[in-house]
Amino acid sequence: MNFFLETIQVILLSIWYNVESFIHLLVPKKKKNIAGEVVLITGAGSGIGRLMAQEFAALDTVLVLWDINQEGMKETARLAKNAGAKRVHHFLCDCSDKTEVYRVADQVKREVGDVTILVNNAGIVTGKKFIDAPDSLIEKTVEVNIMAHFWTYKAFLPAMIANNHGHLVSIASSAGLVGVNGLADYCASKFAAVGFAESVGLELLATGKDGVKTTIVCPYFINTGMFDGCQTKWPSLLPILNADYVAKKIIHAVLTDQVFLLLPKSIYFIAALKNILPMKQGILLGQYMGAFNLMDDFRGRSRKQE
Repeated sequence: MNFFLETIQVILLSIWYNVESFIHLLVPKKKKNIAGEVVLITGAGSGIGRLMAQEFAALDTVLVLWDINQEGMKETARLAKNAGAKRVHHFLCDCSDKTEVYRVADQVKREVGDVTILVNNAGIVTGKKFIDAPDSLIEKTVEVNIMAHFWTYKAFLPAMIANNHGHLVSIASSAGLVGVNGLADYCASKFAAVGFAESVGLELLATGKDGVKTTIVCPYFINTGMFDGCQTKWPSLLPILNADYVAKKIIHAVLTDQVFLLLPKSIYFIAALKNILPMKQGILLGQYMGAFNLMDDFRGRSRKQE
């Protein structure tokens, strides 16, 4: 195709895609039916993982729960069954251990079948300044928050590609879009999670596997206990998010094949500003928004919450 024709094509399609996007603001997208899909959720023993399991359970899916907390998974399984799940399987798995991920993944394939919706949700946070964080905690943050995504994709994506059917869900963070004082290792892992999921999504499109969808979730702090103690300076603009609300929004994003989900909506604006403002102005606004002090009173999740 010559330059002129290809340019005209891009202009016309760009106009249509913008019109289409505007239409969807007024007319909601049709939700897909995921009944019978095999949904694997890492970090399912508590927090958002548990709430997503309950939401997926109500949609007649087959649930596979992974966590390092056996009692937490059993409770999630009980709640999922109460929510309507007919089949719930749970497996102890340390997602930071590649060998264990592959071993448990093979067990899932044998006992349950091919996973068709993979939700990489497991995550940890040290809550320490970079210079104060022990090397072991930094390594664990990277292993859980991003390297685990590599291993779960390696384990379950080939079957999705072969069938041109599936959905990859990455629970990242707004800290994967904008750096935060006191979260250097966490931000690094979440930036990587966003970039990894986006890149794999593009690989799938480039090879014609458009039946395998990708959803990347970037929420602000959620009231699951993981970031207990953290404060938000302007709660009307950047509220601490309700976990039930976030779980429902994630499921809706999956059902409508939404590629990016940023919560709250102000994060879309903040992320866009970061890329166009002069650095000094960006820092000024960051100070105004309280980004320099978010972690000052961080406590994190207690053992009882875990």
